[in-house]
Amino acid sequence: MGEFELIHNFFAAAPCAQGGEGVVLGIGDDCALLAVPAGEQLAVSTDTLVAGVHFADPCDPFLLGQRSLAVAVSDLAAMGATPVAFTLALTLPTVTAEWLQAYARGLNLMAQRCGVALVGGDTTRGPLSLTLTVFGRVPSAQALIRSGAQPGDLLCVGGELGNAAGALPLVLGQRTAAAAIAEPLLAHYWSPQPQLGLGQALRGKATAALDISDGLLADCGHIALASKVGIQVERDRLPLSNSLVAFLGQSGAEAAALSGGDDYVLAFSLPSVELAQLLAEGWPIHVVGQVVAGQGVVLLDACGQDITPQIRGYQHFRETP
Repeated sequence: MGEFELIHNFFAAAPCAQGGEGVVLGIGDDCALLAVPAGEQLAVSTDTLVAGVHFADPCDPFLLGQRSLAVAVSDLAAMGATPVAFTLALTLPTVTAEWLQAYARGLNLMAQRCGVALVGGDTTRGPLSLTLTVFGRVPSAQALIRSGAQPGDLLCVGGELGNAAGALPLVLGQRTAAAAIAEPLLAHYWSPQPQLGLGQALRGKATAALDISDGLLADCGHIALASKVGIQVERDRLPLSNSLVAFLGQSGAEAAALSGGDDYVLAFSLPSVELAQLLAEGWPIHVVGQVVAGQGVVLLDACGQDITPQIRGYQHFRETP
C-alpha cells in the first residue's frame, strides 16, 4: 500500500476529515486553508508521541487514536481556545490495515467529541511516532497564558489528579486490579477529555493557566517562572479519586497527583472573587493552593511545613546521576 492510498483509505474518508467551521480547504492540496473570524486569533500547538516513551508498544491502536488527539487538543483548552482543525504526521515501521483502521476509528471518535477537523498531515516509514498539530481560535487578547498570576490568587485545578499516573502499572501489565478500580483509571489514561468548556469559561477570569501533562508541581513551576511569583500547593487539598486511593494508597495517590503527569486537566490561578460564580455554573474546580510573592513552587503539609519532593514531574532529557 502506497502513501497516498494509505491516506485516502484510512484518513481522508473519515468523518472528521470532511471539513467544518473555519475549514476552507482540507485534505488534498499542498496546504489546508483555515479562516479565523475578525477579532480572533489563531492558537497553534504541536505534540509528538513516541512509542515506548509516551505510550506502551504494542498497545491498542483504537485507544491510542483517542489519546494522541486528546493530549494535543488539551493545549487548546489550556489557552481558552475553540478547536478548529488538526494535522497528523504518522511514522510507521510497517503498514498494517487492521492497525490503521483501529487507530483511525479512535482518532475520529475523539475528533468528533472535540469538534475538530483533520485537514492534512504526512506519513513516512520509521519507528512508531505520532505528531499532531492543532489549530484553534480565541478572541483577541483573551487567550489564557502562563504569565499573569498575581500574589493573592487561588491556585485551582479542573478535576481529580493522578488517575492517569495511577493507571500506568495497569497499562504496562505490572499490576492488576478489580474492574471497579482499574476501569476509571484506565479510562483517564487512554481517553482524557480536554477541558475545552472550562478553558473558555475562564477567559477574562483566570490570570494564568496551563494543562497538567508532566505533574502538578512541575507544571505549576512554569506558571511561577513565567509570572515571577511563588506558588504554594497544599497536599491535603489535592482532589483524589476513590479508585486511585484504593489502588495506590493515600501516599501513593498523593505522589501520583503531584508528580505523575498525564492528567490533562487545567491548572490555573484565579482571583478569589471569581470562584463562587464558576462553582455556581457547575465547573469542577478544586482550590489546591495559592499564589504568593516570591519564586518557585513549594508543597505544604497540614501544618504549613515545606515537604516539597526532589522529583516534581516528568522531564525529557533529565540528566541521570
